[in-house]
Amino acid sequence: MKKILKVRWITTLLLVVGVVVFFSFKSGDSRSFQIAKNLDIFNSIVKELDMFYVDTLDPNKTIREGIDAMLYSLDPYTEFYPEEDRSELEQMLKASYGGIGSIIRYEPKLKRTVIVEPYENMPAAEVGLKAGDILLEIDGKDLTGNTDVSKILRGQVGTSFQLKVERPGEAKPLDFTIVRKNIQLPFIPYYSKLDNNIGYINLSTFSGNPSKEFKKAFLDLKKQGITSLVIDLRNNGGGLLEEAVEIANYFLPRGKTIVTTKGKIKQASNTYKTLREPLDTDIPIAVLVNSGTASASEILAGALQDYDRAVIVGNRTFGKGLVQVPRTLPYGGTMKVTTSKYYIPSGRCVQAIDYKHRNPDGSVGRIPDSLTTVFHTAVGREVRDGGGVTPDVAVEQEKLPNILFYLVNDNLIFNYATQYCLKHPTIASPENFEVTDADYAEFKEMVKKADFKYDQQSEKILKNLKEMAEFEGYMKDASEEFKALEQKLSHNLDRDLDYFAKDIKNMIAQDIIKRYYFQRGGIIQQLKDDDDLNEAVKVLGNSEEYKKMLSVPETTVIKEKGKETSLVNFNSYRKSSLMIFDYVV
Repeated sequence: MKKILKVRWITTLLLVVGVVVFFSFKSGDSRSFQIAKNLDIFNSIVKELDMFYVDTLDPNKTIREGIDAMLYSLDPYTEFYPEEDRSELEQMLKASYGGIGSIIRYEPKLKRTVIVEPYENMPAAEVGLKAGDILLEIDGKDLTGNTDVSKILRGQVGTSFQLKVERPGEAKPLDFTIVRKNIQLPFIPYYSKLDNNIGYINLSTFSGNPSKEFKKAFLDLKKQGITSLVIDLRNNGGGLLEEAVEIANYFLPRGKTIVTTKGKIKQASNTYKTLREPLDTDIPIAVLVNSGTASASEILAGALQDYDRAVIVGNRTFGKGLVQVPRTLPYGGTMKVTTSKYYIPSGRCVQAIDYKHRNPDGSVGRIPDSLTTVFHTAVGREVRDGGGVTPDVAVEQEKLPNILFYLVNDNLIFNYATQYCLKHPTIASPENFEVTDADYAEFKEMVKKADFKYDQQSEKILKNLKEMAEFEGYMKDASEEFKALEQKLSHNLDRDLDYFAKDIKNMIAQDIIKRYYFQRGGIIQQLKDDDDLNEAVKVLGNSEEYKKMLSVPETTVIKEKGKETSLVNFNSYRKSSLMIFDYVV
């Protein structure tokens, strides 16, 4: 009997210990338990589906969609790259890949891929491929209906292939032998000395190693005698964080904090400072930005603004203040994961969207200005966080007409440029080229013959308003007014082509010029009538106004315990452990 009681006591004790261990595991390490539990559930779901679902599953596709949905619920920048897509990630990091060096586009109407823009000094341009060429075959394989020809065109550097194309104006297809090269996207597609000794540098990316080319361009412009500088960061989506720091160092003294990263773990926090002697700390600088200026571009623009080193001109930047690093995964995969936020010298973070706090429907919105915080530049100018970098000089952006969108979307401007090039072996320099009235008349005739249709927004809104008026019973009294308004807003292609001729001509000119002078020529054409650049030139041309913009506002003081004190250098508040991150994307 004693033996049985002893066994029962031991059994009860073991059960109690087991329950205590179980609940202490759940309470003490609940996150680990929840992760393990849900991974087990997910694993079971996949196995059950694979065994019992009515149709055969593609495990790669099914699980990949689950992974992508999970990561996108965090933010758009945390992404998974399986082994077969690693080249895509490497291209993003290095701004280079093995290929032919051309922009291509699949045309649904043709069921073919078309050459859109060959890059200068790259294989496509060197062998003679032109914008408008239709890709027929690669190594004898028909490309009809193939929507992803880019995967075939890219490959190992040094390998070759046979390409057959159809060229407008040519009776027979053309054959080309192309050797793939390492395609390095242009870091600085254009720089030049403008009027009044103003230098201009267009910096297109921070991926790869653009700081070296930027330095060469700047020193070359200095030799040409520039006395001020415009840095164009518009539509620059970012790249390597270190490259932004390096370029900032050209204009800021050694030892200045440019950016600080802060993450959940210690290794995700770091402070980046200027390490070398600058090239020029005095030359007046204007930086052009817009809504496409993001990430590393915002670090450079924001740092120069926070140190009152440059006047920022244009529109508010994109607002990406998140840092990503690559993490190696099994089976050759890589995950680009957001590990920290970055903060520019004043202490502000430019991140515009708070992905942690989503709306009930899963959507996210920009942080409202009312919830942003005021920070101060080195001399005390007010700047704010939470919405990109706000320019010192805001330039109202001219809205492009609705008809232009449809002309581009229907390839009418592209096709006209192709036909124009067949008739004109050469054209004037980009600085002197213009679309004449005769050229434009020819374009209008082509548009009319194409039976061009486009959606007028005013007609759409009027139709919706009319339907609502009928629903609410106002139509009877307002019918005459609606008829009069419909007549005034009636579709008139001739009128719209004439009314918006300036914008349409400019787009035609850009497309034509790029056929002869590549990306460099397109930028020259864009700068002919560029509101942002004109404003920057105006600012740099008035030294007194420039200094005033970068000086402490007369009304800005700091009060401490009832008395006014001098402005404090914000860098004295910035401390962080050291850890090198690879890039910001």
